[in-house]
Amino acid sequence: MKFILVTFLSALLVIVFNPFLPYWEVMILIAILAALVDVRGAGAFFGGGIGMGLAWVGQSIYVSTISGSHLPEKMGELMGLGSEMALFVLTGILAFLLGAFSALSGSLFRKLFKRRPDNIYGGW
Repeated sequence: MKFILVTFLSALLVIVFNPFLPYWEVMILIAILAALVDVRGAGAFFGGGIGMGLAWVGQSIYVSTISGSHLPEKMGELMGLGSEMALFVLTGILAFLLGAFSALSGSLFRKLFKRRPDNIYGGW
């Protein structure tokens, strides 16, 4: 359940704050989100990654469709990718990695401050 929550909220954070903040500040917000929700390990990694990846790909396709511009197609050719869909896939992979590692960082940061049991031998 926490995985779905982190995925949805990280996508929402990216959609709301990405037009106003640079990507690295949005990454900090995703890390804070993962720390607050207390999602662990792989759930944080994939939740943040899928959320940010889907948001970036969705926004890229939306802007390309609404504007009717040929710029994504030309940029894909210029970068040697061949088409605009390859550019969207590359954008999604990059966003997945950025979101995934920022959420994992937030999860591991929270883990630093968790109390560990002092009595590890059970009874002494």
